[in-house]
Amino acid sequence: MSGDPATAASRPAVVLLVEDDENQVLLTQLAFEEAGLEVDLRCVSDGAECMAYLGRAGRDAATPWPDLVLLDVHLPRMDGTEVMAAIAASEELRTLVVVVLTTSINPDDLQRMYALRCNSYVVKPVEFKAFVETVRGIGRYWLQLAALPAPGRKPAARPAA
Repeated sequence: MSGDPATAASRPAVVLLVEDDENQVLLTQLAFEEAGLEVDLRCVSDGAECMAYLGRAGRDAATPWPDLVLLDVHLPRMDGTEVMAAIAASEELRTLVVVVLTTSINPDDLQRMYALRCNSYVVKPVEFKAFVETVRGIGRYWLQLAALPAPGRKPAARPAA
C-alpha cells in the first residue's frame, strides 16, 4: 500500500474504479468481496469525474488518495486514453498505479495505454468466476505484494556522477 506502511496497513486499500457501466461496477464490488479483499471502493462514471476526484484526492477525508486506479478505456466525456494522458502529464499524479480493466481487446487501445505508461492492461473475462480470479490477482499483486509510491511525492534528484 502507499504512504506510511503503518498507516496504510491500518485501513482498507482505496481503489478508484472508473467505470460507466453500473452492472460492471456491481460485478467489481462483488468480485472484491468474493476474492476476500477488503477495499474502500470509490466509483466514478467517466473520465472527467475521475480527474475531478484526483484533483481533490488526499486534500480531505471525503476524498482519500487511491492506492490503485482501475480504469476503463471507453468512457463518456473523457475517455480512458485522455485520463491516462492527463495522469502521465501531471507531476503529482504520474506515480499513481493505474490498471486498465476493460472489455476492449483492440490492440490499438492496448498500445496507446501502455505508451501512456499504464501499469497493466487487463481484459475483463466474461464469466464471473474468472472475473473474481482476475480481481483477486490484481488486488493481491498491487495491494499486497507491490511496494507503492507515496501519494504525490516527487522523486529526489539523483546526485551528479
